[in-house]
Amino acid sequence: MSQKRIAIFGSTGSIGTQALDVIAANPDLFTAEILTAQTNDELLITQALKFNPNMVVIGDEKKYLIVKEALSHTEIKVFSGEKALEEVAAMDCYDMMLAGIVGYAGLKPTLRAIEIGKAVGLANKETLVVAGDIIMRKAMEKRIPVIPVDSEHSAIFQCLVGEGRNKIEKIILTASGGPFLGKKPNFLVNVKKDHALQHPNWSMGAKITIDSATLMNKGLEMIEAKWLFNLTYDQIQVVVHPQSIIHSMVQFEDGSIKAQMGLPDMKLPIQYAMAFPQRIANDFPRYDFRKPGTLSFEEPDIKTFRNLALAMEAMKQGGNMPCVLNAANEIAVYAFLRNRIGFLDMTEVVEQSMAKIPFIPHPTLEEYFETDGEARNFAASLIHM
Repeated sequence: MSQKRIAIFGSTGSIGTQALDVIAANPDLFTAEILTAQTNDELLITQALKFNPNMVVIGDEKKYLIVKEALSHTEIKVFSGEKALEEVAAMDCYDMMLAGIVGYAGLKPTLRAIEIGKAVGLANKETLVVAGDIIMRKAMEKRIPVIPVDSEHSAIFQCLVGEGRNKIEKIILTASGGPFLGKKPNFLVNVKKDHALQHPNWSMGAKITIDSATLMNKGLEMIEAKWLFNLTYDQIQVVVHPQSIIHSMVQFEDGSIKAQMGLPDMKLPIQYAMAFPQRIANDFPRYDFRKPGTLSFEEPDIKTFRNLALAMEAMKQGGNMPCVLNAANEIAVYAFLRNRIGFLDMTEVVEQSMAKIPFIPHPTLEEYFETDGEARNFAASLIHM
């Protein structure tokens, strides 16, 4: 395998830092060519000094001079601002983008990478939730792979390798159930952010951890899976699997089920995406079948965790509705993390936004951008920010 130049968009987040761990462990296979961060200038500088990329981007323009000064004795090029993220994504100096920017902000750079024919390791599910039809159509046009990094979608992707001619009956996405599995609304009404940020199995950033606690994350994953694997609404099922050992499953038309398993560790799907189609050795902990343990499965409680039901409804409606769902949810989670609204209020914000924003069955990219802005403004108007 020849050395791959990786552009990590969102290098200071949970996915980005773990991707750099994989690069550090395999310096003969990977180099970090581009690193980007939104506000964490200190960590970006530390990463740049260690990995010596071709260029870095700091999204927050107020921090440009700090980063520029800190790297002035190196040959690393420094850029700043949202536009720079797109411009750097369009440069022909890397082989693969690892799209790890959280939320809607990851959409434009990812689209630019695909437009210039770069392979994408996609950790940013919101890109496909917001504009999955446009992204996947462009990827097909350019004949470039979009390799999922989410553990669940990586599992489905791995199960489908070699199965190109075989019809999928359904996919089964597994959910840990988050920290509030089995809880009812009378408990959830008093939940505070510190409790919601304690995920039982995975170490993730704040946004995705809250989404896991509300089950919105699983809803977004259903929409992402629809576009990644060209599925219909009724081909996607969610089951709660608290142990997080089976990462997801594919059932084929003969009734046979393939599952991808392993200990919960995001480095594994990150490494798989970066090295694809090869698998490379590592020293990650292994699951031991000899140790007594139970793998259990149950239906998700969508009456209590209504975000999952709202996401299913958005997926069923299609058009710009998943875009509305995502935008309103980002505003709601942001408000919850700042103690502005309660845990159950997040669902109310999303539901009211979906009822308010006009439905567009076949949006253009511009209409997606407009929908996103409208939904954010309306969601924010429901909250005393």
